[in-house]
Amino acid sequence: MASLKDLRNRIASVTATQKITKAMQMVAAAKLRRARESAENARPYAARMAAVIANLAAGVSGDGAPKLLTGTGAQTKELVVVATADRGLSGGFNSSIIRAAREHVAAAVADGKQVSVLTVGRKARDQLRRLYGDRFVGSIEAGIPGLGKAQEVADAIMARFDAGDVDVVTLYFNRFASVVSQVPTMRQLIPAQVAGAAPTIDLKGSSYEYEPDEAGILATLLPRNITTQILSALLENQAGFFAAQMAAMDNATRNAGEMIAALTLIKNRTRQAQITKELNEIISGAEAL
Repeated sequence: MASLKDLRNRIASVTATQKITKAMQMVAAAKLRRARESAENARPYAARMAAVIANLAAGVSGDGAPKLLTGTGAQTKELVVVATADRGLSGGFNSSIIRAAREHVAAAVADGKQVSVLTVGRKARDQLRRLYGDRFVGSIEAGIPGLGKAQEVADAIMARFDAGDVDVVTLYFNRFASVVSQVPTMRQLIPAQVAGAAPTIDLKGSSYEYEPDEAGILATLLPRNITTQILSALLENQAGFFAAQMAAMDNATRNAGEMIAALTLIKNRTRQAQITKELNEIISGAEAL
């Protein structure tokens, strides 16, 4: 049985850990509000961008259509972009994204596709680089989500697409649903999915003439749409991470409190048993005299 000193040291250690987890919970809760607002504010912009592209795409077909819209004509080479957080201590937030991406990669490989993996975030890099060493093509730290970071990821994707290394690009991230729910989500970036992605714009009988033509506008909008979709995904990830971390640290704080109560009970019982033993020794010695 542990001594009283050992029990006191364990209680002090768990108490210190509880203070840390409580502080991390409060920090995550404070950051969650701003991250949630950023994610929700980005959704209408991404949806409107998809609506504009959907309406422009309706008037484009044939050889003049951009490859970002129609694809290369093949589906054999796929780039899977997996976006997680840089840090852990967030329950199953990162592992849920990685699990969904691994299942997708396994299914694509089984179909005979040439799959490559690009990660955003250190957690995805650490796990997938070991698993897909020959398919791993690069990693970018998640950092602070912003237009600059989204453009960095988009540039890495476009470089491989322009070089002819990929035909299809798929993005995996966690969509923020609520404080207690983050949904692993797949979003195809190339070719752009416009059919049914957004409601068409009601022109109310009017007609628009585009200058330059639809293909010229799409050539500019489609790369920007990739950046927009990536930015939206990174913001969703950030909000989901802080929500998951807040919940995980709340559970850790409660578990630490339960452990402190259990250790305190054991300490009191041990102390009482030690006192009883000493009293018995005193009484036995007195009776022997």
